[in-house]
Amino acid sequence: MGFDATFLGVAAPMPRVAGPGAPECVELDYVHFTVVLDPARRLARVTGVNVDGAALVDLDRGGDEWRLDDRVPADWQAGPVVYADNDFDRGHLVRRRDPVWGERAVAARANADTFHYTNAAPQASGFNQSKELWLGLEDHVLAYAEATAQRLSVFTAPVLAAGDPEYRGIRVPLRFWKVVAWNARGALAATAFIVDQAPLVDTSEARPVVGGAPPLGPFRTFQVPVADVAELTGLEMPELIAADVLPPTAIAAGWRRIESFDEVLLHASSVE
Repeated sequence: MGFDATFLGVAAPMPRVAGPGAPECVELDYVHFTVVLDPARRLARVTGVNVDGAALVDLDRGGDEWRLDDRVPADWQAGPVVYADNDFDRGHLVRRRDPVWGERAVAARANADTFHYTNAAPQASGFNQSKELWLGLEDHVLAYAEATAQRLSVFTAPVLAAGDPEYRGIRVPLRFWKVVAWNARGALAATAFIVDQAPLVDTSEARPVVGGAPPLGPFRTFQVPVADVAELTGLEMPELIAADVLPPTAIAAGWRRIESFDEVLLHASSVE
């Protein structure tokens, strides 16, 4: 149960909710992944999943039976009312297929575990289902792990910004982040992405602007310095920052727009 920080053979701990003013969160372990839930925002601050590309099991989605996690109060979770009669999908944070590996019975439990509301965030359907945005990035990461029999640790969550628009008792996140980590010749390697749904979100609130970040637009994905994810989210992730595969010149240049997933630096020469 839960995320394993030693899964890669090198230490890859989850980003941590810590420091002055950090929100009180609760850690929830599932099969092969962990969700760190912020009860005040009713959404995850961070999730971490271990992906074993050599042991993935191909299972159907099942009945899409989303459910509340009865280990925490219902009003700590963004439940079904948030997604009723609107354009919002219950967007998996830990992708459904990522933890589905190992013995078939274990894989089936992992598959079902991903359908907890604690592992969801409201995503505009054009964002969640777009090959150019979230789904395309997730497909690319999983295909890489499967094709290379690679083990990956993947960290994902919404950027929970103070100015996110209010909607049905929550504030809808406008940006999402993902950090992928792997073992490169016995050393930790990592890379990060920011994707944006702001132009697709339909609420009555005006869209805020995140200070210091470039405008993204509806169909653009950026590979970014891991340190920028840490700054935007307020999470501590020094091990992942130190393992960033982006060269210093790219880090200094800032956000790198990806036109094709072939450009993603999961294929850096240091990867085995």
